[in-house]
Amino acid sequence: MEDTRDLAERTPRSERKRRDSFGMFDGYDSCSEESTSSSSSEDSEDESVPPIPANLPIIKNNGQVYTYPDGKAGMATCEMCGMVGVRDAFYSKTKRFCSVSCSRSYSSNSKKASILARLQGKPPTKKAKVLQKQPLMAKLAAYAQYQASQQNQAKSKAVVPAESFDWGRYINSSNTVGAPVSCFKHAPMGTCWRDVEEGVRIEVLNSDTSLSTKVYWIAEIIKLAGFKALLRYEGFDNDSSKDFWCNLCIPEVHLVGWCASNGKPLVPPKSIQHKYSNWKAFLVKRLTGAKTLPPDFSDKVHENMQFPFKKLMRVEVVDKNYLCRTRVALVEQVIGGRLRLVYEESQDGSDDFWCHMYSPLIHNIGWSRSIGHRFKRSDITKKMEGQVDAPAQLFQKVKDVDQVREWFKDGMKLEAIDPLNLSAICVATVRKVLADGYLMIGIDGSEAVDGSDWFCYHGTSPSIFPVGFCEINNIELTPPKGYTKLPFKWFDYLRETGSVAAPVRLFNKEVPNHGFRQGMKLEAVDLMEPRLVCVATVKRIVHRLLRIHFDGWEDEYDQWVDCESPDLYPVGWCQLTGYQLQPPASQSNRDMPQSVPKQKKKAQQYKGQKKKRKIPVGRRPFSQAGRRRSSFSGDEEQSPPLYPSQGRARPWPRTHHHQTHKSESLMRMKEETAEVDEFTFSQGTSDQESNGSGSYYIKQEP
Repeated sequence: MEDTRDLAERTPRSERKRRDSFGMFDGYDSCSEESTSSSSSEDSEDESVPPIPANLPIIKNNGQVYTYPDGKAGMATCEMCGMVGVRDAFYSKTKRFCSVSCSRSYSSNSKKASILARLQGKPPTKKAKVLQKQPLMAKLAAYAQYQASQQNQAKSKAVVPAESFDWGRYINSSNTVGAPVSCFKHAPMGTCWRDVEEGVRIEVLNSDTSLSTKVYWIAEIIKLAGFKALLRYEGFDNDSSKDFWCNLCIPEVHLVGWCASNGKPLVPPKSIQHKYSNWKAFLVKRLTGAKTLPPDFSDKVHENMQFPFKKLMRVEVVDKNYLCRTRVALVEQVIGGRLRLVYEESQDGSDDFWCHMYSPLIHNIGWSRSIGHRFKRSDITKKMEGQVDAPAQLFQKVKDVDQVREWFKDGMKLEAIDPLNLSAICVATVRKVLADGYLMIGIDGSEAVDGSDWFCYHGTSPSIFPVGFCEINNIELTPPKGYTKLPFKWFDYLRETGSVAAPVRLFNKEVPNHGFRQGMKLEAVDLMEPRLVCVATVKRIVHRLLRIHFDGWEDEYDQWVDCESPDLYPVGWCQLTGYQLQPPASQSNRDMPQSVPKQKKKAQQYKGQKKKRKIPVGRRPFSQAGRRRSSFSGDEEQSPPLYPSQGRARPWPRTHHHQTHKSESLMRMKEETAEVDEFTFSQGTSDQESNGSGSYYIKQEP
C-alpha cells in the first residue's frame, strides 16, 4: 500500500527525463527557499529538533555535507537507512529518502527484512546506529570541526605556487586580450579547447558566502584570456561588482550538473541571496539551452598534464656554451613539458639548461653521430642507477626532405635569426650540409675561426629565410660585421663575395592559420635566459613569424619566434603547471649592469648582443686564444676553452655598426654570373593579418 502511494506521488515521466538531462535538481534542492512546513502521512518518523544555525553543515548518509541556507528547521528521517537531515536536501517530493539509492533500495526484495524491522520498532541498520550514537547537534559540531581540520591539512600539503602577478588585473587595466589556448598546440589542452567560449556556464566555488564549508554556484564565462576566464555568478545579471578571474583548468572548476552528481551544495552568493524566492526555478530557466564544459573536460586536463619524459632520461642537447656541438644531459625536472637538463659531466648539478620537450635543441642519444653533427664525448663511462636513454619517439619529428635532387649547398647565402641575438635577423651562410636535412649556419662577419659559433637549423626550419625576406617585409636586416657599404644591398653583396643565394623554393613556405593577433598577451620564454618565463605581448606578425615583446622592457629585447614555437604559452600556463612567472619589469627593477651606462638609441647603431637579463650575470672577457680546430664530422675528445656560463646564451660578442635600410616595393636581382639565380620579389605585407596557408611572400621565376 505504501509503495503504491509512493509511486503515485512521483513526478511524471517527462519531468523525470528533464531532471535527468539537467542532472541538477537533486543538488539544487539544497538551495530552494521553499521548505516544507509539514510532512505528509508517509513521513511519520520526522523528528522534532530545534532550529539550527545557517552555517552548520548537515551530514548526509553518503558522507557528503549539505548546508541549509535559510536556517529553517525542516528535518526528515530517511525511511531506508535512518539518516536524519534537512528535508529539502532529501530526495523526491515526499522527502522520504536521503538519496536516489535509498529510494530504489526501498522497493528491493533484499531490503524487506530491514524495513519490516524498522516498522516493528527493532534496532535500525548498522549505518543508522552509527549516525545515532550521539546527539545530532554534538555530532554535527564534531564533524564540522573534523572537516575544517582536514581542509587545513590539505591546504598545508598542497603545493600552491606563489603568484606575485595578477593576470586578471593586468588584462583589465590594459584592456587587452590573451591569445587563445588553441594557438598553442604543444600546451596542455591546446587541441581540446574548441568548446570553451564566452557564455559557457560552469560550477565553481562560491566565495561570496559566510559559510565555513565549501559551497558552489553557477558562473558564466564573460571573457577568456588563455586558461584564464572572467566569471560572473548567475543572478548578478549586468552587475560586474563581483566578477572574478579563474583558471579553468584547476580542480575546483566543474561542468553544470557536477554538484548534483556528487552531492555538493549549490548556495547562491550572499549578496543576492534574497533576490529570488525560488532559486531552483531561476536556475532551471537560466540554464535551459545553455552550454557547459564537455563531460570529459577534467579528464582531458589530467591527461594533458602527463608528460612522457621522466627524471634521469638521457638526451643529446645543444651545448649552451659551444653552440656548434651537442652534449649528453640528464632530465632532472619536468614542469609542464619543460625540461631542466643537467649536463652529464656536471659535478654539482648546477650546469643545466632549460628547454621544452618539443624543442629542436634536444635529440635522442646517437642523433649527432647519425647526421654528422659535432658532439662532445662524455667522460662518464658508467651510467647512474635509473638512467635510461630517452626513446626516439618522444622527440619532435622533422619533415623528410629530398637531398638527392636540389638542396642547400655549402656557401649559399640566406637570412637567419641569430640564436645568440634573437632580436636580429642576419646575413648568413650555409657552412656545412649534414644528413637528414640539417644545416650548419654561420652569421657572416661574426664567425670564429674554427666555426665554434656555427649553429644547426633544419632545412625546413621557420628560422631561416631566403635572400630579400627582410626587405620585402620591412624588417631590419643585420649586415655582416665590418661591412661598410651601407645601406646593405643583397645584389652588391652577392657580387662582391662571389656567392649564390639559396633558391627560394628550398625554404619552408607553409603559413598555418595560427590565430595570433597583434597585441595579444601570452607567457613566453626569454630564450636569452631560457629558465625564465615572462609576461609578453605579440608585437608584430609577419606570416608565421612573431615578434615577441617582453612587457616592461625596451624594444631591443624583443625576440623573433615562430608561431608554433614550444616556448610560447597561454595566459595562466605558469599557474597551471606551477612554474614561476616573471612579471613585467618596471624602471626601478631592471637589472642593468652598473658599469655600463645606458645609452640613447642612435639611428645607425647595431642592435647586437641584446640580452634581457632579469637576474644579474657576471661578464667574462672572451679570447680567441687557445682554441683548437677540429673536425665537425666526429666526436671531440677534448673540451674547447671555457666560455661564459651561468646559462649565458651569448658567449661570443657580436658588436658592429650598421645603417638601417628602407624597404623598396620591388627589387630584381639580375643574373650577372651563372651562379646567381634570377628571381623576382613581390611586395608582401609586413604585418600579415590573414595568416592562412597559401602563396608564399616571395615568388621565384622558373
